[in-house]
Amino acid sequence: MAGASSKSTPRARKRVEVEKSTLKRAKDGSAFTRCEECNKDVPVVLIDMHSCSLDSKIKMNLDAQVVERVTEVNKPTEKKRKAVSSEPKTKKSKKEKKVKDPNIPKRPPTAFFVFMEEFRKVYKEEHPDNKNVSVVSKEAGEKWKSMSDEEKKPYLDRVAGLKAEYEKAMEAYNAGKEEEQGGSEREEEEAEAEQ
Repeated sequence: MAGASSKSTPRARKRVEVEKSTLKRAKDGSAFTRCEECNKDVPVVLIDMHSCSLDSKIKMNLDAQVVERVTEVNKPTEKKRKAVSSEPKTKKSKKEKKVKDPNIPKRPPTAFFVFMEEFRKVYKEEHPDNKNVSVVSKEAGEKWKSMSDEEKKPYLDRVAGLKAEYEKAMEAYNAGKEEEQGGSEREEEEAEAEQ
């Protein structure tokens, strides 16, 4: 290893900035042209290096009619800093959530959930040490699937009754809501009439 130093320092490289560059494009503006002999797309810039016959190279060069376009290379500019304002930014929500009325009646549970209420009590008595909710849910799901329609009927009947109660409650709620809206409209009409 004569002449080689044990510690070689990397040479500093100069950055060369190019003001303008040329792009070779086909007449239609694409960067590729099709070789008639091998039916491959060949980059216009690399036509000379394409390994087909000399005749096809000449045809491709004539067909491509390379157009050299001068393009300006954009220099990277420093990012502009946004002016910091003293006002706090407020986030704009895409959609405003509807305010849910706390007086609206709750929907009735499905037959499976009515079954789950009973099943949890029974399962808890049989397995008092089990605290895992997912195990209880899996067991209940398996039992519900294995039940026949006759076994499910009491739960379905109970749900039908709960649904009827819910519909009555909704009718009463909607009637009360309409009266409330109608009452406020009457008050506004009376206030306008007084003026």
